[in-house]
Amino acid sequence: MARTINLIVIHCAATPNGRQLARNDKQTAAGVINVWHSQRGFRRSGPRAADFNPHLKSIGYHYVLDVDGRKSTGRHPDEVGAHVQGHNANSIGVCLAGTDRFTSVQWSALHSLVKALRAQFPAARIVGHRDLSPDRNGDGKITPDEWTKTCPGFTVAEWLAGGMAPLAAHLLG
Repeated sequence: MARTINLIVIHCAATPNGRQLARNDKQTAAGVINVWHSQRGFRRSGPRAADFNPHLKSIGYHYVLDVDGRKSTGRHPDEVGAHVQGHNANSIGVCLAGTDRFTSVQWSALHSLVKALRAQFPAARIVGHRDLSPDRNGDGKITPDEWTKTCPGFTVAEWLAGGMAPLAAHLLG
């Protein structure tokens, strides 16, 4: 049974900008992050964990985009993620390798993936992890002083408003 998806959440791996996560052809960026999530105690369970990427027993994200633009899958889209507390049940998690500056091929891969996810889940809002921080002062806006995370290191709304073109200040050249 398919989940109702109302959020597509963009994250960053908080790794050095431009550093490839998958260091060889036998590795994927999702595999690298799976090790980190295992160390943090994340665990997948249920039928999708057994039949979709069963070797990735801990990854919390659904997709990971490495600096070379390669997309690797983590959890199945029908599987609840472990990427943003309080919002996992109805969201898809997308993670970019890096912190706040990304390669042109990463931006292109993000554009393609978000476009495909938007077609699959047209009612879903596209946000950054930091946009889901609590509104501590109750003014209806999440401001930098309220962020519990700075991830993904750029303003997703600005990126969307610009037609999903790379943001110049966040482009690794």
